[in-house]
Formats: sequence, C-alpha cells, structure tokens
Amino acid sequence: MNYTLNQLRVFAKVVENESVTKASEVLHMTQPAVSIQLKKFQDQFEIPLTEIIGKRLYVTEFGRTIAEIAKNILSESEALQYKTKEFKGLLTGTLRIASASTGKYVMPYFLSAFSTSNPNVNLILDVSNKEHVVQGLKNNEIDFALVSVLPTDVEVHEELLVENKLFLISSREKIDSSKPLIFREKGSATRMAMDTYYGEKSRQKSIELTSNEAVKQAVISGLGYSILPLIGIKNELSNGELHIIPTKGLPVTTQWRLIWLKQKKLSPVSEAYLDFLRNHKDEIIREKFDWYDTYEHV
Repeated sequence: MNYTLNQLRVFAKVVENESVTKASEVLHMTQPAVSIQLKKFQDQFEIPLTEIIGKRLYVTEFGRTIAEIAKNILSESEALQYKTKEFKGLLTGTLRIASASTGKYVMPYFLSAFSTSNPNVNLILDVSNKEHVVQGLKNNEIDFALVSVLPTDVEVHEELLVENKLFLISSREKIDSSKPLIFREKGSATRMAMDTYYGEKSRQKSIELTSNEAVKQAVISGLGYSILPLIGIKNELSNGELHIIPTKGLPVTTQWRLIWLKQKKLSPVSEAYLDFLRNHKDEIIREKFDWYDTYEHV
C-alpha cells in the first residue's frame, strides 16, 4: 500500500462532505484533481470506499472506517511538523475556533496578543451562524466555539467574555411603521432573540437576510428596521447612519462566551490559550469594549 498524505486529506474531506464538488471547494482544488486523488486512493483497496447511486456519492461502511484512520494519520502527521519547535521550548500547533457571525467583532480582540506572543501557533477562525458553529463543536471539528446563547443539547464548559446587547435600530430617529421588519435567517442567535422579543405578534410584512452585515446595510439604506447587536454597529452609530430607538423590553442582553466540549481533551495550545484568556480578558474588555458603557442606558 502506497498512499500519500494528500490522498488521505482528499479522501477525508470527500467523506466529511459526502461530495466531490464540496470537497474540492474546501480544499481549493479542481473537481477533476479531487476525483483523480480519490481514484488513486481507492485503487489501493479491493473493497469500495464510496459508491455512486443516481448522481449522489455515498460512503460505504468500510470507507467510513478508513476515513477515521485517515483522520488519525493526518492528526499525527500534523503533530510531527511541530516536534522540532517544541523541543526548542516554543508553543506550536493549531488553534481552531468557530464563531457565530457577530462574534467576528469580538473574537479577534481576544486572539491578537496571544497570536503575537506565539508566532508558531497556527490559527483557524471560522465565522458562520450559530447552528453551524454548534454543529462543528458537536462533531469535534474545532477546539472552541464563540456563541452568545448556550446550546441545550450538548454538555460544555464555558468562559464568559463580554455582554451582547441587541437594540432596535433604524436609519432615522423614529420608526417608520410602513417599513418592514428585517430578520436574520433561522438558526442565528440574532433571529432567536428577535423571535423571543416579538413572540407571536403579527408581522404582515417582513424581510429575511442571511447575515447581520446584510441586515445592517439594508437598515442604513432605509429598507426597513431591525434588532441588531450593538457590537457590530459602533461606527454607524458614531457617524449617524444608524440610530438606536429606545424601546420597552430592549436591549435584549446575552453574553458572549467561549465554549468547549466537556469530554474534550484539550491540546497544549488550547490549554495555553485558556490560561491566556483567563489572565488577560478583563484587561482586553477595559481597553477594547469600554465604549459599550456609552449606550448602557439609551
């Protein structure tokens, strides 16, 4: 048997995505290149790893077993890359974090100094909606997740960071009731907050968009109004493009928190990052998020 690490990597991604097309996108390879590597890997086994039924790719039971072994080999291979530096006393490895979309305004501030102090640590930060972030955590694809609402169907540890305040936002100082209410897509924490706030009230006209950035731009344009996290609209409030509308029951306040699986064995890099976070988070909050207080009693 003469497989390559690249073949293992390709096969693992094909299995993970159950699609050559999606695997090629993730790997930044062409579909033919992925198919060639998949065939070369398959040629080394007498038992099928995958099968095509109709136009859909299915992974066989044997294929899933081989995929697990492939992931372990890739993990060990990654560890080998860092051993020389470890013997020199340098912290090395990869820190994988997934963040709910609005967390992109939060997480970088809690990573910057750690990354600067540990130049041999690779950082992967994936930004998506809450539903996808939590799924990545459940699948043990990441070390930590940044969320504003705790998942209820998985046991996690947490480290609290900063508050997440959501206000009613408009491009004018008063709400134009003829304009529609703009929602995030289902599965996002902002959408959950809006659904909780508005309950079953009738919404004759509404718009649904797939990111807070898209919602923000729609509100700025005068398309409608929405409830948005304060953390993502600092500049727009300062230059007058957006206005907070004082409203009974608002802001909705949650808490940004870093979470990880209770049963997960943390890597040395993950342990080091947690130590850094616990020692420096108060200082980071004072330096980077003191402007929050300006809008405490809007």
